[in-house]
Amino acid sequence: MFGRIKPLDEILATAEKKSLHRSLGAFQLTMLGVGAVIGTGIFVLTAEAAQKAGPGMMISFVIAGVVCAVAALCYAEMASMVPVSGSAYTYSYAVMGEPVAWVVGWALVLEYAIAAGAVSVGWSGYLVGMLAHLNDYASILPNIVIPVELANGPAGGGIINLPALLIALAVTGLLVLGTKESASVNAVLVAIKIAALTAFVLLAVPVMHSEKFVPFSPLGFSGISAAAASIFFAYVGFDAVSTAAEETRNPQRNMPIGLIGSLAICTVFYLLVAAGVIGSVGATPLLAADGTGIAPGSKELTQACAAIDNQAVVCSREALAWTLRQIGWPQVGNLVGLAAIMALPSVILMMMYGQTRIAFVMSRDGLLPEALSRIHPKFRTPHVVTVFTGVFVALFAAFFPVGALADISNSGTLFAFAAVSIAVLVLRRTDPGRARPFRTPAVKLVAPLSVIGCIYLFFRLSAYTLALFAGWTVVGLFVYVLYSRSRSHVARGHVEVHEEDADAPANPVPPLPGVE
Repeated sequence: MFGRIKPLDEILATAEKKSLHRSLGAFQLTMLGVGAVIGTGIFVLTAEAAQKAGPGMMISFVIAGVVCAVAALCYAEMASMVPVSGSAYTYSYAVMGEPVAWVVGWALVLEYAIAAGAVSVGWSGYLVGMLAHLNDYASILPNIVIPVELANGPAGGGIINLPALLIALAVTGLLVLGTKESASVNAVLVAIKIAALTAFVLLAVPVMHSEKFVPFSPLGFSGISAAAASIFFAYVGFDAVSTAAEETRNPQRNMPIGLIGSLAICTVFYLLVAAGVIGSVGATPLLAADGTGIAPGSKELTQACAAIDNQAVVCSREALAWTLRQIGWPQVGNLVGLAAIMALPSVILMMMYGQTRIAFVMSRDGLLPEALSRIHPKFRTPHVVTVFTGVFVALFAAFFPVGALADISNSGTLFAFAAVSIAVLVLRRTDPGRARPFRTPAVKLVAPLSVIGCIYLFFRLSAYTLALFAGWTVVGLFVYVLYSRSRSHVARGHVEVHEEDADAPANPVPPLPGVE
């Protein structure tokens, strides 16, 4: 069973013969990466990190960034050597076989879909916050108030997060219709996000006070580690660059630049933003009666925040905008909120596209029902898998807090990253003579560090998250054994036919958002 491997040479030959249009350069790839990475993680999860680690979240950002950096080096080698669609799923299929590829693909579904839900909840928080401050402009704008019951899920004291549900369904509709951003529009959205973060840094960093960093680690290193596991979500997205491999000019050069360049830019911003939040308004976590930290996203934290009238950054659903309002820049805070409202839907679109792309390719491999790869006769999009994904994302966004969704998404991401790092090591041993345009430096050190780092952060996630991931994996294995294993194209000897149309079907799906 573990011998079911899609031949790497055949994958590469097919990609060369019938690949998608190559139009992306290094700059566009980097912007795609920055656009996918900068989102809910930094705009929203800063508050979650503060509740878990206090000022020590600075170290959390460093830990998560280092793990992502070593994983990015492994991704760069695989993406430049195997420039085809499918990301970690395709790499695993080519190197470690079908069962491993199935589990990785199943985890990627969890990563992208739940991540889209988390970003939807983050967008909702900024929208609700912005609407609450429209009364500052009552003379020219209507004052719209969304009831608490319709602006929060059950953990936040509400019934349903209606804005999050609606934005997820709206993005689903756009994907079904085939609407795609142009490269210029994507660049504008990235510029808006970078401008918002730059404005925050310029205004918050100058008013920092050193005493705000004391005590630096109120909940110990365990809190820092737990925050790092959550903050990892702030870096998720750079791997989405690898899904654009077939649409990249000179991928051997440009893929590593796009992957590592986008990660470096985001890391610098994250550290500056975290320092600005801590030094200006403080990042002291709220504690339970026994002195332990209250779990973010819980009803207990909601009650504790209500007791102090939400006057702490750990209580905010729009951490950066809230911070600017507290330090005397309410108008700029509103503009940062507006920037998040404008830009985060593009991240939702990117995440949902990535999920549908993975499911589409798995369906083309015979591992998922063929109906999921059905193309709409008018819009020429994989409408079945898109609608199914959209409903799934919308329901999770409507009822779960952003922190819980981020952690669940991280579990799938960390698993996939570890698989790619292992694949690099395996391929170095099984096929040492293959041309590697980009070679992971010190691979015997970097790849194991990536695996160890991913495993460490994985087990720093909450017990609830680990239990959910285990359940998801068990369900996936049952699906594979009972359905996918016998219908696999590789098992049925259909590799050649499938490979000729897997990534460029006769009824093609649209290219990545941001690609003309």
